[in-house]
Amino acid sequence: MSSSVIDVDSTTELVKAESWAGHEPLPAVKPRSERALTVWAQQSAIQCKRLLLGWARDPSTTVQTVLYPAATLLMFRVVLGDSITLATGEPSIYGTVPMVTLVAAMSGSIVSALGFKGEKATGLLGRFHTMPIHRAAGLTGRLMAEAIRVFLTTLIVIGVGIAIGFRFWFGPGASLAVILIPVLFGIGFAVLVTALATLSEGVMLVHIVSIITNLLMFFNSGFVPVFAYPRWLQTTVENQPMSTAIDAMRGLAYDGPILTPLLKTVAWTVGMIVVFAYPAVRGYRRAAETGR
Repeated sequence: MSSSVIDVDSTTELVKAESWAGHEPLPAVKPRSERALTVWAQQSAIQCKRLLLGWARDPSTTVQTVLYPAATLLMFRVVLGDSITLATGEPSIYGTVPMVTLVAAMSGSIVSALGFKGEKATGLLGRFHTMPIHRAAGLTGRLMAEAIRVFLTTLIVIGVGIAIGFRFWFGPGASLAVILIPVLFGIGFAVLVTALATLSEGVMLVHIVSIITNLLMFFNSGFVPVFAYPRWLQTTVENQPMSTAIDAMRGLAYDGPILTPLLKTVAWTVGMIVVFAYPAVRGYRRAAETGR
């Protein structure tokens, strides 16, 4: 009995020796902690790629990213463009293009939030939580994907705007800043929406974000100039986050103040991140751990 066991072991060792003959040994790979910064960056990029591929195959995301912003900009140009230009003496396109880029950044975040709710309902977040994945990679990957989505949407809106008269007058640096302001604004708004997504159901979430988007869209300095609003409302309109971003983009592309509205936009963005980052992280972790 023992001799048969020895024969089997000898045969196994012989097969292993023959199979590895002529091959170099596998390289030694050092184990990496799932909490390492390099692991976090790499896995965040993987999560970002996963979301972008999913959105590219989703018709509703295509509508929110391409068709809705382009149609909105054309509607404003056809219906209100000439009237606003005649009333203010300034080309309306330099208010509506920035406004539509910001509205697209906000409305598109609904798709991302509903995707998060779907991943929670199907248990995907829970499965990620049980794997050796950096705990922050899911959330940061989602924010990275949001930034890329807003960047692409901004390029599309500005492309349509150029076709109907929008121009950059202050060189490449100012032009790049115009494109990056909606990305900055979109990241702050994405943190806010993520926090809301962890606290509310899908239908309620859509209603809340839609109310916020509509209020900001119809009470800002891109829709009509601040002096066109009632006097008691002008200070609020002038300093709300969309107005500050629109004024900064208008100044960089055409004419007007730049530094003050830009600083206000940065302050609004940092404020949204500071206020809603902790609830977003806590809610994301709770959803991954419990599915609620």
